[in-house]
Amino acid sequence: MNTGQIVVLVVLALLLLFVVIVIARTIRVVSQATAIIIERLGRYSRTLEAGLHLLIPFIDKPRANVDLREQVVSFPPQPVITSDNLVVSIDTVIYFQVTDPKSAVYEIANYIQGIEQLTVTTLRNVIGSLDLEQTLTSRDQINGQLRGVLDEATGKWGIRVNRVELKAIDPPASVQDSMEKQMRAERDRRATILTAEGVKQAQILTAEGEKQSNILRAEGTAQAAILNAAGESRAIQQVFDAIHRGNPDQKLLAYQYLQMLPQIARGDSNKLWIVPSELGEALKGIGGILGRLQPEPDGPGTPSGTATTEPPPPADLPFETPVLQDPNEALAQARREAAGASAEAEGAATAGIQPGPMPSRSASQPGLLGDVEDMPEPTIPPAPPARPQPGPDDEQTPPRG
Repeated sequence: MNTGQIVVLVVLALLLLFVVIVIARTIRVVSQATAIIIERLGRYSRTLEAGLHLLIPFIDKPRANVDLREQVVSFPPQPVITSDNLVVSIDTVIYFQVTDPKSAVYEIANYIQGIEQLTVTTLRNVIGSLDLEQTLTSRDQINGQLRGVLDEATGKWGIRVNRVELKAIDPPASVQDSMEKQMRAERDRRATILTAEGVKQAQILTAEGEKQSNILRAEGTAQAAILNAAGESRAIQQVFDAIHRGNPDQKLLAYQYLQMLPQIARGDSNKLWIVPSELGEALKGIGGILGRLQPEPDGPGTPSGTATTEPPPPADLPFETPVLQDPNEALAQARREAAGASAEAEGAATAGIQPGPMPSRSASQPGLLGDVEDMPEPTIPPAPPARPQPGPDDEQTPPRG
């Protein structure tokens, strides 16, 4: 191969390389959510959006490739002074999106740095008007103020600020210690208040329970007293009915009276004992009974050592089984009687009349023990006449040999 052929091959290779470069500069493919700024001869020509575009080689030149997606930028902690002269460190996060690629390229050299510095200055202005407690509790208010200022300032840059968030607010260590002590004291106060409320409720419930138990116990005592009184009344009625049906005589009553005398005199506190006037009559009756029971002298028809006794009393008569009243009815009846007595006393006091003694019920009036006179008296055979005692002048019967 001679020199001419080599020169031709080199020229063809250069032409082919030039064609490839021209085609590469002519055809431009733009990705989705991306914009390319095109300059023609150093001046802004147009903005290429997503798709296939043709350029004039060596005349049209891409200036910048702008991302149209929403971007998140986190800025380092910034020291900020509050209105109560406390230095706090605040981390911020900015969410922004480029809406106008031309303005973002030609209006500001570095919009990320511009947003950062604008955020720091705006944050110091907002926090400077708030104290520490408001700074810690007013995050939404601070975020809203920052977003409004940043969106207004970056509008001419073709940037829209969507959200501004305070990621962290770190007060000094001494302030954190004081805040922890305050929180602990507040929680202790709430715990003390809750404990006091619980004790109060417990005491109220205990008092209510004691009140209900006392009421129920009083009602039970009242019903028990009424039942005891009704039972004693029925027992007394049965005893008196038995006594009246047995037709006791004076001797039995005198004997029972003597049996009750030791119980009447019993007791350590009895300093004086008054003997009733009926004691002589009772002793006379007992003496007569004992005189009749003495053995009489031997006589015809009467064995030695035997005493004359009265015939046995008649057999017991059958008694009716007493029926106790229902406790509820007895309680209701007692309440009605008490209400009637109170009404009579109030009426007498209103009329100025003193209540007189209650009229005693005679034996002929019907009562709890019934009419004694109307009861049939049992027939008792008469006792045999007592044999006369031998006197000193009477003839003595010689003893039997």
